[in-house]
This record gives sequence, C-alpha cells and structure tokens, in this order.
Amino acid sequence: MIYGERIRFRAVEREDLPTFVRWLNDPEVQQGIMIFHPFSQAQEENWFEGMIKRPVEEQVLGIEVNELPGEEGIENWKLIGSLGFTDISWRIRSAEFGIMIGEKNYWGKGYGTEAVRLLTQYGFNTLNLNRIFLRVFEDNHRAIRAYEKAGFTLEGRTRQAEFHHGKYLDVLIMSVLRSDF
Repeated sequence: MIYGERIRFRAVEREDLPTFVRWLNDPEVQQGIMIFHPFSQAQEENWFEGMIKRPVEEQVLGIEVNELPGEEGIENWKLIGSLGFTDISWRIRSAEFGIMIGEKNYWGKGYGTEAVRLLTQYGFNTLNLNRIFLRVFEDNHRAIRAYEKAGFTLEGRTRQAEFHHGKYLDVLIMSVLRSDF
C-alpha cells in the first residue's frame, strides 16, 4: 500500500473489474479519458490479464478513500479510481502518467490532486524517475487544474489530435521534472 493523507493506493484485483466497466461506460467519465466505445466485462478481463503481466512498476493501482476518517482505529476504504505509469523508459528515467476518478461523488474534492501528487512523489522518490508526463484533453479543465496544483506545467499541444464525442480536440502535453517537484 502507498498511503497519502486521505487516500491510499493498492493493487487492482479481478473483483474490481465490474466497477471499472461501470466507470468506463459512464458518458461523464468518458469525457475525460481516451475511451470512446462501450466497454464489456470480457474486454476488461482481457485488459486485466495483460496488465498483470507487465512490470510491477507499470501495473495500474486502485485509488481508495477512507470513508470514516478520524474514527479511531476504524477504516472503511472505498475504491474511487485508478492510476499508474506506462511506457517507463529506464534509460532516460521518464514515464507517462494516467489517472481516472470514476466515482463522480468524489469529483471536485481534491482527491485527484492528492493522488497525482502522491504518485508523482512515488515516481521520483521510489522509482527514481526524472520526468513524468501526461496527455489531457484541452476541455478537461478540472483535470488540468489538478495537474497544475501537483506541479505539472504545459509542455505542448497536439492540435486536433483526438476526435471525441463529435468534435476534434487538442491534446495537451504536461510534465513535471524531479527538479521542479
């Protein structure tokens, strides 16, 4: 487990897959991620089988929130999203970052920002990365704010790089360097 102030990360389990399918098929959740087609349980199971064969540093982690904070010795952790690194280059010490907060009741409460900061810290202090980057749709203002709060800066823009929900969108490239963090 990797613990933050209000959240923790844990390995994703097969039992989580129905929750992921629900999130991936929610039109509001899809607005912020690069999924545009309905996702089936079988597809998610196939993704899971491939994911657990990847190096442990590139396996997706679940984001959980303790629903009973402050209650002495009582914990009730709820899965609210997932995140992780992909395409780690050990030679240049760089990785791409991705996150999804699927439980909409937890949007706008700072959990995404805390998760980005915590995984960035893990990337620099445990994995010894030097650069972490991400891609985000230009109209995903909530995510962009969370990334900026976590220290990411705009590196560039790929113009009309995605066709998402009937329109072309620019994709922003943001990054944070170890020396910035």
